[in-house]
Formats: sequence, structure tokens, C-alpha cells
Amino acid sequence: MSVSTSRPEPAVAVVTVDFPPVNALPVQGWYDLAAAVGAAGADPAVRCVVLEAAGRGFNAGVDLKEIRRSPGHEALIGANHGCAAAFSAVYDCPVPVIAAVHGFCLGGGVGLAGNADAVVASEDAVFGLPELDRGALGAATHLARLVPQHLMRTLYFTSRTVTAQELHRHGSVWRVVPRAGLRAAALELAREIAAKDGALLRLAKAALNGIDPVDVRRSYRYEQGFTFEAGLCGAGNRLREAFGRPEREQEEQQEKAPEREREAP
Repeated sequence: MSVSTSRPEPAVAVVTVDFPPVNALPVQGWYDLAAAVGAAGADPAVRCVVLEAAGRGFNAGVDLKEIRRSPGHEALIGANHGCAAAFSAVYDCPVPVIAAVHGFCLGGGVGLAGNADAVVASEDAVFGLPELDRGALGAATHLARLVPQHLMRTLYFTSRTVTAQELHRHGSVWRVVPRAGLRAAALELAREIAAKDGALLRLAKAALNGIDPVDVRRSYRYEQGFTFEAGLCGAGNRLREAFGRPEREQEEQQEKAPEREREAP
């Protein structure tokens, strides 16, 4: 499990997230991601950052197992702060950030992609917020940067996903490519951006952030207050437990299997 940074070509940094099996990040993972993006953007030799992921999908949000097994609200608070740090690192990165999205982009993944400056996606990519099914709230701030307001609300209330092709039609995904060509497409766009004057790029990023109609940091922190309230009233824990029950039952069956084999005549 790691967050790593590579330099495949001049002026471009690639931050790769790899937390098997589904890139559901634990608290420390979100902070590691924030640190990696921040360090890449702080390097004066870097003019563009590509954020990608290894494995089955781009990001499945927070590690619900970590929250379930942690006593009290410590892990929930940690996830709140960790997500806020990672999302802000992408948004506040001094140079443009391109999200290269494949497979599923859920929960926190939408927070990352929604705060990126550009999104390139593979044909199998889907985006969504299953928060109401997972006992949490949040990232509507970022989904609203990807789709129109009424569609955002419908997706949020239903926990449905939207495809990369649909987002391309809305203009929030730059290109949709076969999965095998995702990295090449992201690097192609990064190369074009990185060819610009570095000082002017950083000024442009600051200027565009300055004219945003919504303060994404404050908006997301406001949403997180309701996530915590859901935890306090019991709704959050109830839904998280229900979501994790089939998986725990399967694990219990697997643990009992050797005992049954020993008991068999």
C-alpha cells in the first residue's frame, strides 16, 4: 500500500495511488496523498501533475473497515480531516493537476477528480457518491463541479453512478480513451500544459482558483459537519454495519471451513 511519485518526462510529475484491493484509503493514506501532491507542486521544475491509481479502480473512497473497527469517532474524524487535506492539496496545488480515472471513482475519488483541473478517463470509468448507502455525507461540493446541479442532486439521492462518456458530454471530462491508453492520454495533455511558461502557469492556477464561484474548502467542510452528525445520531454506524455485514459473514464462513473439513469423517 503506497503513494508514489515518478517523473516520466520533464516538468511532469505522476502521483500514483496503490491501496489494494479497491483503493479505499485509510486515514494515513489520505495524508500521504496530500503530501505527495503538495511536494510535486512545490517543485519549481514541475509544471503539471498527473494523479493516477493502480489496480481495479481510481478510488473507492475511505476505508470503511478502518472506521468500523475503531472505537468512538477517532477514525471518522481522521477520515474527515484526511479527505479534506487531500482534496485541498489537489485544488491548491500551484500547478495544474490532471486526474487520470479508470474503473470506479466513488466517494473520495469524486472529491479528487472534482478538484482537479482536468479529467481524462478510460471507457470503463464511472463516477458517483454512494454516501447515503454508506452512512456518510459529503463531496457533493465536488460532484457539482462535474455535473449540472439537478443531475448532481439526483445522483446524490439515488447513489447512482454516471459514466465517463456522460461526463464528456457535459464537458467535465476532457477525453475518454481505452483503458490501455489512459496514461498516455493523460501524459499527452500534461505535456501540452507543461510546455507553457512555468511562472505564468502558476499565476494562472492561482487566478482561476481566485475566481471560482464556490469556496470548495468551506463548502466541503460544511458537508462534513453533517457526516459527523450522522455518526452521532447512529444513522452512519447503522448503514456502515449493514454495508459490511455480507463481507464479514463471508470471512466467518471461510474461517469455519477448515474446522468443518477437520470434523468431516
